[in-house]
Amino acid sequence: MTINYNNMQITDNSMECDGKKLFLLTRQNENYIKDAENRGCKEFVDSKKLQKILQIEDVKIIGITGTNGKTTTAAAIYSILLDLGKKVALQGTRGFFVNEELKEEKSLTTPSLIKTIDHIKKAKDMGCEYFVMEVSSHAIDQNRIDGLDFALKIFTNISRDHLDYHKTFEEYKRVKSSFFQDNSKKLINKDGGKINFNIKNALTYSVEHPATYKVDAYSLGDSISAVLRHFQELVEFYSPMIGLFNLYNITAAIAAVDMVCDSDLKEIASCAENFLGVKGRMQIANEKPLVIVDFAHTPDGMHKVLDSIKDRDLAVVFGAGGDRDRGKRVMMGRVASRFAKKIYITSDNPRSEDPMQIIKEIVEGVDKNTYALIVPDRKQAINIALKELKKDEVLFILGKGDEEYQEINGKKINFSDEKIVNIYFGK
Repeated sequence: MTINYNNMQITDNSMECDGKKLFLLTRQNENYIKDAENRGCKEFVDSKKLQKILQIEDVKIIGITGTNGKTTTAAAIYSILLDLGKKVALQGTRGFFVNEELKEEKSLTTPSLIKTIDHIKKAKDMGCEYFVMEVSSHAIDQNRIDGLDFALKIFTNISRDHLDYHKTFEEYKRVKSSFFQDNSKKLINKDGGKINFNIKNALTYSVEHPATYKVDAYSLGDSISAVLRHFQELVEFYSPMIGLFNLYNITAAIAAVDMVCDSDLKEIASCAENFLGVKGRMQIANEKPLVIVDFAHTPDGMHKVLDSIKDRDLAVVFGAGGDRDRGKRVMMGRVASRFAKKIYITSDNPRSEDPMQIIKEIVEGVDKNTYALIVPDRKQAINIALKELKKDEVLFILGKGDEEYQEINGKKINFSDEKIVNIYFGK
């Protein structure tokens, strides 16, 4: 792509090169330097030099990585900073936002390096001091964050995911761990699974273990109330969100903001109340009966979501993505059986795979005593689940969150779990 600033053009694509453009060197295009030269390119810059040219080195970049919780934690940090009167940008799964305004629709969790630098420059031009971004394991492995100096790096948790790409869980952990090897400030979830990190400038947060930011007490139900200890200081905070995993997300956000700005911890914690969550993440699609739409698409993600309301009778609609890690499918079936009384196994994004083959692999993990229906058509599955839902039961529709399409045989077909629910209830 090519980005433009004043009379300067920068590209990371050798085919777009000419005698006027600067060529941004990345690990992904280093084999195309000769092609860029042959097309007339005379000036080459790396990430560090480009950031200096654009005068964006002083923007405080906050990067969040982990299997689950990236999107909600990033959005919560963004929300709290805005409530504190800061100017801030957010880049991630939901899109690119600057000071409460959506600038670009959602795309990759972490876009190309040139795109991220472009976003940081736009944020700086709009007065932003902070730039909050989700960092995917793919982006770390593909060096799409090379040369970015992070004011803070956050680790939320790690569990099985993306093994279609990383092949083994150990390799996935190695890639995640590589993000935390420098001397930058780090915030590590002590309860989130073991990764390797450089202990210099590393602080921790936890619900279960001793930590720099430790949740001393909490209450879960229709909302979250908690007491957070930071050394000798105790602060209370409240969140309208639900679930233990969201307690971790909010705790991480409060701790992160405390680490990067000079506001009082009590004031930071008080801002958590104003964050209502992220569309497609524990989103209440209907209240009576309670229907919740969530993005959970891994065994651990499903466990966290279903466990959040385990005192109620649960029903769940879910599938698994095609052309992705097949090993997690049977595990997802086991998790659903453990928590739900009624299971509706359907299609997610089958991509090029046969939906029935995916479903068959999920079924292998389902307890034979569990009420389970196989309904390949996702719309039909949701409608059947809603029809059979009793007023005191809770229905979870998992896997796609706020996605507005289904990916089938190379085509993206308009589809929204939330809209299906709204139509059913006449909204």
